Amino acid sequence: MTESVLTRTKGPGPVDAGDRDDGIRVWSMRVPSARELDAFDLSVLDAEERRRMTAFRRSDDRVRYGFAHVALRRILAARLDVEPYEVRFGRDPCPVCAGPHGRPVLDAPSTRTRFSLSHCGRRVLVAVAEVTVGVDVEGIPSGTTVTDVVRALHPAERAAVEAVPPADRGAAFARVWARKEAYLKGIGTGLGRDLARDDTGAPIPGWRLVDLPVDDEHAAALAVHSPHPPSIGIHRALP
Repeated sequence: MTESVLTRTKGPGPVDAGDRDDGIRVWSMRVPSARELDAFDLSVLDAEERRRMTAFRRSDDRVRYGFAHVALRRILAARLDVEPYEVRFGRDPCPVCAGPHGRPVLDAPSTRTRFSLSHCGRRVLVAVAEVTVGVDVEGIPSGTTVTDVVRALHPAERAAVEAVPPADRGAAFARVWARKEAYLKGIGTGLGRDLARDDTGAPIPGWRLVDLPVDDEHAAALAVHSPHPPSIGIHRALP
């Protein structure tokens, strides 16, 4: 089952060395406007990130992607004590096909740091820990989307969504879907795993699933590979 989130809200500034314990750090941030994005140094992105950003046709998508990846670099750079442009990424093997497109990881063998990034609408989330994590944020979908997609979920998840009044099903579905994607990111399969295979409303051996507070337009969740309830620090500003 999902658990209550135990949080310590943090203000601006980097996490200092004394604050780096076995807890999970989650940054929850609003996507800036295109004009506000000018205040962020996009030059820290690597060539592939810049290519992906410019490939988006819609300005909103470019802004969200650019901000999310600059934010990720700044957060990881503060933790690793390097410059944002020096952060290098790799991929674990895919657990489904063993291809080189599994969970994103740091290309820094000496670090135990793990991370997960998610962005949707006007919200970006970054989770960082010394255990494997997955984070996801979802917008509240329309009733038509819920009807079309809910049948792909585990029967218990589908029943939980359909048990709430129709007016509340969009929010209920978003919570379930966020847990699902957070877990699938955590195990590294993404949507390559059968969506009906796991009930994220029930205990999953070795994992803790936590609903995260965001805003009225989104639902978010965190998956933590740990036998213990996680302690989660919520940050609202970048290092």
